[in-house]
Amino acid sequence: MDKQRPNSAMASSDPDLPDTSSEPQPGDLIEIFRPAYQHWALYLGDGYIINLTPVDESQAAAMSSVKSVFSRKAVVRMQLLKEVVGNDSYRVNNKYDDNHTPLPVCEIIQRAQALIDQEVSYDLLGSNCEHFVTLLRYGEGVSEQASRAIGAISMVTAAASAFSVLGLINTRSRNRPF
Repeated sequence: MDKQRPNSAMASSDPDLPDTSSEPQPGDLIEIFRPAYQHWALYLGDGYIINLTPVDESQAAAMSSVKSVFSRKAVVRMQLLKEVVGNDSYRVNNKYDDNHTPLPVCEIIQRAQALIDQEVSYDLLGSNCEHFVTLLRYGEGVSEQASRAIGAISMVTAAASAFSVLGLINTRSRNRPF
Protein backbone atom coordinates (compact mmCIF):
# COMPACT_ATOMS: atom_id res chain seq x y z
CA MET A 1 0.00 0.00 0.00
CA ASP A 2 1.34 3.41 -0.94
CA LYS A 3 1.67 5.51 2.20
CA GLN A 4 2.11 8.88 0.47
CA ARG A 5 -0.67 9.30 -2.07
CA PRO A 6 -1.05 12.79 -3.51
CA ASN A 7 -4.48 14.15 -4.20
CA SER A 8 -5.97 17.55 -4.13
CA ALA A 9 -8.08 20.32 -5.25
CA MET A 10 -4.72 21.03 -6.91
CA ALA A 11 -2.25 18.19 -7.41
CA SER A 12 0.99 18.39 -5.50
CA SER A 13 3.74 19.76 -7.71
CA ASP A 14 6.41 17.58 -6.06
CA PRO A 15 7.85 15.38 -8.86
CA ASP A 16 9.07 12.82 -6.32
CA LEU A 17 5.53 11.95 -5.24
CA PRO A 18 3.77 9.05 -6.88
CA ASP A 19 0.90 10.21 -9.07
CA THR A 20 -2.22 8.27 -8.15
CA SER A 21 -5.82 9.27 -7.87
CA SER A 22 -6.54 7.26 -4.72
CA GLU A 23 -9.08 8.82 -2.43
CA PRO A 24 -8.22 9.24 1.25
CA GLN A 25 -9.54 6.54 3.54
CA PRO A 26 -10.91 7.09 7.07
CA GLY A 27 -8.01 7.40 9.50
CA ASP A 28 -5.51 8.62 6.86
CA LEU A 29 -3.18 11.51 7.66
CA ILE A 30 -3.58 14.43 5.26
CA GLU A 31 -0.62 16.75 4.66
CA ILE A 32 -1.69 20.15 3.28
CA PHE A 33 1.00 22.27 1.65
CA ARG A 34 0.61 25.88 2.75
CA PRO A 35 2.92 28.54 1.31
CA ALA A 36 5.17 28.67 4.41
CA TYR A 37 4.44 25.41 6.24
CA GLN A 38 2.57 22.09 6.14
CA HIS A 39 -0.77 21.76 7.88
CA TRP A 40 -1.95 18.32 8.99
CA ALA A 41 -5.44 16.85 9.26
CA LEU A 42 -7.00 13.42 9.73
CA TYR A 43 -9.49 12.09 7.19
CA LEU A 44 -12.81 11.05 8.75
CA GLY A 45 -14.66 9.99 5.60
CA ASP A 46 -17.32 11.41 3.26
CA GLY A 47 -15.03 14.33 2.39
CA TYR A 48 -14.55 15.47 6.01
CA ILE A 49 -11.37 15.92 8.02
CA ILE A 50 -10.61 16.86 11.59
CA ASN A 51 -7.93 19.47 12.24
CA LEU A 52 -6.76 22.20 14.58
CA THR A 53 -7.72 25.82 13.92
CA PRO A 54 -7.02 29.05 15.83
CA VAL A 55 -9.45 29.81 18.66
CA ASP A 56 -10.13 33.42 17.75
CA GLU A 57 -10.78 33.14 14.04
CA SER A 58 -13.78 32.27 11.93
CA GLN A 59 -13.67 28.90 10.22
CA ALA A 60 -13.13 30.53 6.83
CA ALA A 61 -10.20 32.66 7.98
CA ALA A 62 -8.62 29.79 9.92
CA MET A 63 -8.23 27.59 6.87
CA SER A 64 -5.10 29.26 5.59
CA SER A 65 -3.98 31.21 8.61
CA VAL A 66 -0.32 31.54 9.46
CA LYS A 67 -1.56 32.99 12.76
CA SER A 68 -2.33 29.43 13.87
CA VAL A 69 1.41 28.73 13.96
CA PHE A 70 1.88 31.33 16.74
CA SER A 71 -1.24 30.57 18.78
CA ARG A 72 -1.18 28.89 22.23
CA LYS A 73 -4.69 27.43 21.93
CA ALA A 74 -6.56 25.73 19.11
CA VAL A 75 -10.03 24.40 18.44
CA VAL A 76 -10.61 20.94 17.01
CA ARG A 77 -12.87 21.29 13.98
CA MET A 78 -14.53 18.94 11.56
CA GLN A 79 -14.48 20.53 8.10
CA LEU A 80 -14.69 19.57 4.46
CA LEU A 81 -11.27 18.65 3.11
CA LYS A 82 -11.79 20.64 -0.10
CA GLU A 83 -12.64 23.78 1.89
CA VAL A 84 -9.60 23.47 4.16
CA VAL A 85 -7.29 22.79 1.23
CA GLY A 86 -8.66 25.69 -0.83
CA ASN A 87 -6.15 26.51 -3.57
CA ASP A 88 -3.31 24.63 -1.86
CA SER A 89 -2.32 21.03 -2.60
CA TYR A 90 -2.43 18.01 -0.30
CA ARG A 91 -1.56 14.35 -0.14
CA VAL A 92 -2.38 11.35 1.98
CA ASN A 93 0.79 10.85 4.00
CA ASN A 94 0.80 7.99 6.48
CA LYS A 95 4.57 8.30 6.65
CA TYR A 96 4.91 6.95 10.18
CA ASP A 97 3.17 3.63 9.47
CA ASP A 98 6.53 1.87 9.07
CA ASN A 99 7.57 2.79 12.63
CA HIS A 100 4.21 3.13 14.42
CA THR A 101 1.24 0.79 14.28
CA PRO A 102 -2.01 2.60 13.45
CA LEU A 103 -4.88 2.07 15.86
CA PRO A 104 -8.01 0.38 14.48
CA VAL A 105 -9.87 2.81 12.18
CA CYS A 106 -13.05 2.72 14.31
CA GLU A 107 -11.00 3.75 17.38
CA ILE A 108 -9.23 6.54 15.45
CA ILE A 109 -12.58 7.94 14.30
CA GLN A 110 -14.20 7.64 17.76
CA ARG A 111 -11.26 9.43 19.39
CA ALA A 112 -11.39 12.17 16.75
CA GLN A 113 -15.15 12.70 16.98
CA ALA A 114 -14.98 12.99 20.78
CA LEU A 115 -12.68 16.02 20.37
CA ILE A 116 -14.73 18.03 17.85
CA ASP A 117 -15.28 21.64 19.04
CA GLN A 118 -12.94 21.14 22.01
CA GLU A 119 -10.30 23.75 22.83
CA VAL A 120 -6.82 22.25 23.18
CA SER A 121 -3.33 23.53 23.95
CA TYR A 122 -1.19 24.31 20.93
CA ASP A 123 2.57 24.64 20.75
CA LEU A 124 4.44 24.75 17.46
CA LEU A 125 7.26 22.56 18.74
CA GLY A 126 5.57 20.30 21.26
CA SER A 127 1.87 20.01 20.45
CA ASN A 128 1.14 21.07 16.87
CA CYS A 129 -1.33 19.89 14.22
CA GLU A 130 0.94 17.00 13.18
CA HIS A 131 1.30 15.85 16.81
CA PHE A 132 -2.49 16.05 17.13
CA VAL A 133 -3.34 13.85 14.13
CA THR A 134 -0.57 11.33 14.79
CA LEU A 135 -1.79 11.03 18.38
CA LEU A 136 -5.21 10.13 16.99
CA ARG A 137 -3.83 7.65 14.42
CA TYR A 138 -1.08 5.96 16.47
CA GLY A 139 -1.80 6.83 20.09
CA GLU A 140 1.48 8.79 20.11
CA GLY A 141 2.11 12.34 18.95
CA VAL A 142 4.92 12.54 16.39
CA SER A 143 6.10 15.52 14.34
CA GLU A 144 9.04 15.38 11.97
CA GLN A 145 8.33 19.04 11.17
CA ALA A 146 8.78 20.00 14.85
CA SER A 147 11.90 17.83 15.17
CA ARG A 148 13.45 19.61 12.18
CA ALA A 149 12.56 23.00 13.68
CA ILE A 150 14.06 22.05 17.06
CA GLY A 151 17.21 20.84 15.28
CA ALA A 152 17.48 24.10 13.34
CA ILE A 153 16.98 26.15 16.51
CA SER A 154 19.66 24.08 18.27
CA MET A 155 22.11 24.65 15.41
CA VAL A 156 21.45 28.40 15.39
CA THR A 157 21.86 28.55 19.16
CA ALA A 158 25.13 26.57 19.01
CA ALA A 159 26.45 28.78 16.20
CA ALA A 160 25.48 31.95 18.07
CA SER A 161 27.21 30.64 21.20
CA ALA A 162 30.35 29.78 19.23
CA PHE A 163 30.44 33.21 17.61
CA SER A 164 29.87 34.83 20.99
CA VAL A 165 32.76 32.92 22.57
CA LEU A 166 35.01 33.66 19.59
CA GLY A 167 34.05 37.32 19.79
CA LEU A 168 34.83 37.36 23.49
CA ILE A 169 38.25 35.74 22.91
CA ASN A 170 38.96 38.11 20.03
CA THR A 171 37.92 41.13 22.12
CA ARG A 172 40.11 40.04 25.05
CA SER A 173 43.12 39.54 22.81
CA ARG A 174 42.67 43.01 21.28
CA ASN A 175 42.44 44.60 24.73
CA ARG A 176 45.78 43.23 25.96
CA PRO A 177 48.08 46.06 27.01
CA PHE A 178 51.26 44.93 25.19
